[in-house]
Amino acid sequence: MLTKRIIPCLDIKDGRTVKGVNFVDLLDAGDPVELAAAYAQQGADELVFLDISATNEKRKTFSSLVKKIASHVNIPFTVGGGISTVDDVAPLLEAGADKVSINSSAVNNPGLIDQLAKTFGSQFVVLAIDAKQVDNGWEIHSHGGKIPTGKKLFSWAKEGQERGAGEILFTSMDHDGTKRGFANDLLKKLNDLVHIPVIASGGAGAPFHFAEVFTLGNADAALAASVFHFGEIKIPELKLFLKNHQVPVRL
Repeated sequence: MLTKRIIPCLDIKDGRTVKGVNFVDLLDAGDPVELAAAYAQQGADELVFLDISATNEKRKTFSSLVKKIASHVNIPFTVGGGISTVDDVAPLLEAGADKVSINSSAVNNPGLIDQLAKTFGSQFVVLAIDAKQVDNGWEIHSHGGKIPTGKKLFSWAKEGQERGAGEILFTSMDHDGTKRGFANDLLKKLNDLVHIPVIASGGAGAPFHFAEVFTLGNADAALAASVFHFGEIKIPELKLFLKNHQVPVRL
C-alpha cells in the first residue's frame, strides 16, 4: 500500500509566510526559508510553496525565494503562483522546484495543462482547485479565491486529469483555516471520480482530522499550514499517531 503524505504549505505574500481563515484575514506566520528547513528536518514528505499574491499582482513567482528554500530542503517541492505560460516554468525548475502548481491560469486557459504536461511531463503538473459550496454544487474560484468562475468542481477535476495533470490539490474554501476537519465526504467523491492522486487541503486542526481524511476521504496526501506553522501539531508526533491508527506513513 502506498504511504500517505504529509505536506506543509507555505502561503507566501511579500516574501513572508502568511495564513488566514476562509482565504481572508491573513496573519504573518514566519520566515519561509526557516519554516521549510524545519519541516524537511521534521519528516515532512513534501513541501508546497504558493505565492498567493502573484496572480492578483500580475507578476511572476519569486524564483530567488524558491532557490533559497530549495537549497534548505531535500524533499519534493511544489511551487505555484503567477504561472501562466510554459516559459514561466523552466526558471522555477532551475531554481529547485520539483513540481509546479497551476490554478487561475488553468481556469482561464485550460490548454495550459496540456502544454505543461507535454513539455515537462504529467508528474510535474499539479492542478490546484479552490472551491466553495453554492446552491447548485461546488463552484471553482480563482485569483486566491476572490473570483467565482462558474466552473463546477467535479467536471473541472475530470477535465484537468484528461488534459494531463498528474495530481489535484483540492482546497475547500469553506473549511480553510477553520480547524474543524477536512471535507471528507466531498474528497471521497473526488477520489472515486479521478485516478490521479488527490491532495486534501482546508480544515486541519487536530491529528484525528488527518486520520479521517486518509480513511474517510481516501486522500493520497494531506496539506496543512497554520497547525504546523504555529506548532499546534508536530509532524513526527502526527506520523506516530497515524501509524498507531493503521494509516501507512513514512517515519
